[in-house]
Amino acid sequence: MSTPEPRPVDRVTERRLHPVTPLRRAWAPIAVLIGWAVHDPDQARRHLTHLTTTTLLVGLAVLIPAAALYGFLTWWFTHFAVTDTELRIRTGLLFRRTAHIRLERVQAIDVTQPLLARIAGVAKLKLDVVGTDSKDELAFLGADEARALRAELLARAAGFAPDSAREVGEAPSRELLRVPPGVLAVSLLLTGATWATLATALVVLPVLWTFTHSPWTLLALAVPLLGAAGAASVGRYVKEYDWTVAESPDGLRIDHGLLDRAHETVPPGRVQSVRIVEPLLWRRPGWVRVELDVAGSANSLLLPVAPRALAESVVARALPGVTVPPPSSLSRPPGRARWCRPVWWRGHGVVVTDTVFAARRGLFRRTLSLVPHAKVQSVRVTQGPVRRALDLADVRVDTGANGTVTAGLRDAAEAAALLQQQADRSRTGRRDAQPDRWMT
Repeated sequence: MSTPEPRPVDRVTERRLHPVTPLRRAWAPIAVLIGWAVHDPDQARRHLTHLTTTTLLVGLAVLIPAAALYGFLTWWFTHFAVTDTELRIRTGLLFRRTAHIRLERVQAIDVTQPLLARIAGVAKLKLDVVGTDSKDELAFLGADEARALRAELLARAAGFAPDSAREVGEAPSRELLRVPPGVLAVSLLLTGATWATLATALVVLPVLWTFTHSPWTLLALAVPLLGAAGAASVGRYVKEYDWTVAESPDGLRIDHGLLDRAHETVPPGRVQSVRIVEPLLWRRPGWVRVELDVAGSANSLLLPVAPRALAESVVARALPGVTVPPPSSLSRPPGRARWCRPVWWRGHGVVVTDTVFAARRGLFRRTLSLVPHAKVQSVRVTQGPVRRALDLADVRVDTGANGTVTAGLRDAAEAAALLQQQADRSRTGRRDAQPDRWMT
């Protein structure tokens, strides 16, 4: 009687992160002390006043080596490995944690480089996985190693053999659009949110000073207002600087950032809806902003600013087979809708084509939302008491990214017809849709 031969054991090579990683993690104990001091500043001040120079030097002599040892140990006990079907990340100094990330459930893999990481020549690998709200990450890897690992993971997810996945390399890309820095700066100056925040500060702060004469109260309100204005202008400019969109077999690639560079991917077939935003002051130069919803991904911006024709060509790449309907094709609500939303009712519109459900809202800041029929999860009609009295209704289309697109203020009979037609189109769209696949 012959005994069966033992199955060969898969040898998985575990790897460590870049040696610079301990420097990043050594800050954790120091961050705890800073957090305690911020949380209870009075007690922290009392403790500091009782410290002598000798005690302070001894404390630093203990704290700095302890922080360095903590950073080294956390780096030493962190490993990752790539198998035929998953990425394993093993972490934990006292309590061990092993993350098993199935490659077929990976939505996107992004490479980001904060400023200090760019100087050190390292990068962070972030993974969007189906069913998780937060991103798993490997921080940090060498910049070349991060790009090579990303290409290998995408190749394995696409079904390439493990032996050839490393040789596939990063898929070639073709640049579609690059946002000039001058256009980005002018577009931010023409954004109403920045000027509205500054106008609020110019009105509220003098009034507050008149009633309180307290510089601390004035400062407590001025800092958040000026910070919001800065985040809406300077912060966005730094983040969206040199915005580049390229097309590749693994999706649309987005590179951006002045200080922190990000290399993101919009996976093919994962886009659930697209929004074309047109602020009032952008209409004369003909610019729009393109936002999107991607299932299981945090990517939410496709284009910060671009001419409408170029933006529509990029949308056609994100939603294959979809053509953006012209504004003239939108059907407006009936005239009695003005009793629900005076003036603003004119900004609403809807049109349904063979491939997409499109709804517009907003008068001064127009937003046209596009949902491919294959991405519609559910459709419903809602009526409040006022709309019911005016024989009006809203048609709401839910997508796979937990988003909702609403065609508001429609005639009730039209809304009922849209409900039935959209349900039929969604079933047909899902039946004829191509399966989502990497690098096809």
